[in-house]
Amino acid sequence: MKLPDLREQPPIWRESLWGLEAARLVRDPVFRGEEVADAGGQSVLLVPGFLAGDSSLGLMTAWLRRTGHHTSRAGIRANVDCSQASVERLLERLERFAERRGERVALVGQSRGGCLARVVAVRRPELVSGIVTLGSPVLEPLAIHPLVRLHVEAVSRLGALGAPGLFRSECFDGECCEPFRADSDAPFPAGVGFVSVYSRRDGIVDWRACLDEAAEHEEVESSHVGMAANAAIYRIVAAALERFRSPAVGVPRATAQVQAQAAAA
Repeated sequence: MKLPDLREQPPIWRESLWGLEAARLVRDPVFRGEEVADAGGQSVLLVPGFLAGDSSLGLMTAWLRRTGHHTSRAGIRANVDCSQASVERLLERLERFAERRGERVALVGQSRGGCLARVVAVRRPELVSGIVTLGSPVLEPLAIHPLVRLHVEAVSRLGALGAPGLFRSECFDGECCEPFRADSDAPFPAGVGFVSVYSRRDGIVDWRACLDEAAEHEEVESSHVGMAANAAIYRIVAAALERFRSPAVGVPRATAQVQAQAAAA
């Protein structure tokens, strides 16, 4: 898709107001768990966005636990590594989590985290009940504000100089991430839920890049950074996770153990 023009996007300074969204959230009944059905221990893996770590989703993690979900972090300190390497580590964590819990896992990913979650679902649909992406440019990862693209370029240059744990420019068009790019464009698996949340007020990601045709689209009024602290989004996440819960999609623990033994053989 066409990369966004600076004049076409909301002013990026609005992203600094995300704290107001968080303040409104903590006063909202949904944050206290009202109107949210108890999840009964549903497994959820959270994946942070670019330049962010697991702690950036701490508020949502605490809320999910209060509402009966069993959560796992992605193990990411700053989401700046090669996409292929990041997905491989996420898959390892997903496999361990699904086996331990004996059921399929729901993924919630913000921004780049949602792009990673989509590829994880494509590769291991039998372990994923559904994904919720928050402002994730799944159609075009570089459909972002030009100032943020400068940060992407800075990270890639440091990676090219040999800094460990950073992606390089080759990750966008080279062989290292060719499997990741192929799976990003692959059809989304049937039987796995997919909800894409987007905002036309997003000052970082072009909202049109979030409209994967395989997803159910949910429009909100939110900043990009504030998507992990927005009451309307919490209601959407709660409803999506409830739809992902079904006895029919669970993987019995015995089945998970058999699968693990077969893979090791």
